[in-house]
Amino acid sequence: MINVEKQNNKVYLKGEIVTEAKFSHGVYGEGFYEMEVMVKRLSGEADVLPVTISERLIEAKELKIGSTISAIGQFRSYNKQVDGKSKLMLTVFIRELLPDDYGKNPNNVVLCGYICKPPVYRTTPFNREIADILIAVNRAYNKSDYIPCIAWGRNARFVKNLTVGEKIALSGRIQSREYQKKISETETKLLTAYEVSVSKLAAFDNATEFDLDREFDLEVNKIEKESV
Repeated sequence: MINVEKQNNKVYLKGEIVTEAKFSHGVYGEGFYEMEVMVKRLSGEADVLPVTISERLIEAKELKIGSTISAIGQFRSYNKQVDGKSKLMLTVFIRELLPDDYGKNPNNVVLCGYICKPPVYRTTPFNREIADILIAVNRAYNKSDYIPCIAWGRNARFVKNLTVGEKIALSGRIQSREYQKKISETETKLLTAYEVSVSKLAAFDNATEFDLDREFDLEVNKIEKESV
């Protein structure tokens, strides 16, 4: 088993690179690039997810469009000025590349953080229960990542009663979702949202059995029937 650093934000992805790498930013002489990776679901559909990766890893593995990438990292957020407004952007920050046969489940995330907005609970016309959650996950150097999550069924019923500041642990998958944004009375724009679809969660005070390292290893190495 490859050693994975203990942390409160872990992602494992395995998929196909579908866009060219574009320069994002540099840190102490090291360049970081953005690309998109297509990760297939059991249903045959796919999530196309944003990924940020060091130029050193790209060069070492000769990554390009069509290459398969298997990696661990973190689901991070940052603010970007778009049309004069600050917009929350999300990306999977790759920390280490792994062998292609590392895990069975190609899309897994485990997070531990704090609820930073009141959960929004609703039901669909087919009486399906859904709750939207925004959690703040602490990072080094007094930074935090703000991660939107969506819970279903009994998980939605559980989180609707949680309050801002409560600490939770959860696991699930990162999904992409297209939606139409109204620009004017006659114009709409197709956009993509990214969020964690929650499969398991617990209030942290009651999460004595929710060991983040163990949970990560279990989820990476199993595939369950998809609920959404």
